[in-house]
Amino acid sequence: MGRLRRFEHHRYLGLRDTMTVYDCDDETQFGAVSDRLTAEDLVRLRQVQTFGPDTLAEARNRGFRPPRR
Repeated sequence: MGRLRRFEHHRYLGLRDTMTVYDCDDETQFGAVSDRLTAEDLVRLRQVQTFGPDTLAEARNRGFRPPRR
């Protein structure tokens, strides 16, 4: 599975408009986030967040939550 071109070194990406964090190693979540990034141009609007360290715990620490299933 690939990663998004500008974020190839990050497993978790957060979208600030919904405060949702996506796991790019999960095919379903990767498809959802890549579709939104393309359709809504969220990178240009600066609505994408990465985390350091690149963990789900750090994303939750910053107020992001995984998507509902």
